[in-house]
Amino acid sequence: MSDVLPEAPPDHDEGPSRDRGSDHDSGHDPDHDLGLARDGDGAAFGRLVAPLRRELHAHCYRMLGSTHDADDALQDALLRAWRGLGRFESRGSLRSWLHTVATRTCLDLAEARGRRAMPVDLGPSSPRAVLDAAPAPGVAWLGPYPDAGLADGPAAPHARYEQREAVELAFVAALQHLPGNQRAALLLFEVLGFSAAEIAAALDTSAASVNSALARARRVLAERVPSPSQQRALRAIGDARVREIVAGYAAALERGDADALVALLTEDVTWSMPPMPHWYRGIEAVTDFAVRLPLTSCGSWRHLATSANGQPAVGCYLRRGDAGPYLAWSVTVLTLRGTRIERLTSFVGPGHVAPFGLPARLP
Repeated sequence: MSDVLPEAPPDHDEGPSRDRGSDHDSGHDPDHDLGLARDGDGAAFGRLVAPLRRELHAHCYRMLGSTHDADDALQDALLRAWRGLGRFESRGSLRSWLHTVATRTCLDLAEARGRRAMPVDLGPSSPRAVLDAAPAPGVAWLGPYPDAGLADGPAAPHARYEQREAVELAFVAALQHLPGNQRAALLLFEVLGFSAAEIAAALDTSAASVNSALARARRVLAERVPSPSQQRALRAIGDARVREIVAGYAAALERGDADALVALLTEDVTWSMPPMPHWYRGIEAVTDFAVRLPLTSCGSWRHLATSANGQPAVGCYLRRGDAGPYLAWSVTVLTLRGTRIERLTSFVGPGHVAPFGLPARLP
């Protein structure tokens, strides 16, 4: 059997490969494809995996907190699955087996690379703008997730969290404070709807250990994940109003209009910019930062609306002089409370923009 994957995972901003749709709409028989795949048919293996690729990629992101790490983990997991397909027992669920392979792959990768951090994890907020900020060396940062193609509802009838709810920034950041086994158990049970027995088999442990890990993980999430979720908050606001808030934020930065920006923010707003370690809390500190840096000193801004981590977001483009293109600078994710912005998370670096299908520059 070839050591090369028969088909690479799709771009992370897409859903399941469109030329290999679900078994029902493609007319292919999964049992027949499984037999072909076991005989080394890469196309058949691709058809089996295609309907689950998006769900598997999102699971890898939740486990690892990085889109790029999720790419690597999914590629490695599918290669392991391709090589080990002979060990899959047909009486079990292919979905469960693939998630087991992906989870074990992520646990190996997480152990090697460590947990992902946010600026709030490194120290207290800054009361005034830090003008000479530089990236913190040696920190593995949480990254944004392009959620296009991710389903809205739960992945299984017994799942507690919706799929988009389980990629929200607060949720994924909280997961990073869990040991790998607790993180895996919680995601498999609460997000993917697996039973304790299935999880015990996946993690090579006992059901009692799984239940204990779940109890500890739930306590951590209860302390760190705000309620209601962004999905519920966004539904209450309505799509049209959310678009107005995003457009108002982008316009305020492009005009350098501090008053318009402040009008969109809550009194306890926070703004962080990984990989910069400094972050700001409260309207006074955030306003000082905004006025002294992005609104006046950085250059000229343009923005493209997008969606990240199940939340409204913008791709940010900066032009430092009076002419030339606007170059990709960051992806800023907005967390809303009511009709105001309570958290701005700007993931700085042009590498964050491409996974969202956004251009590298604007004219």
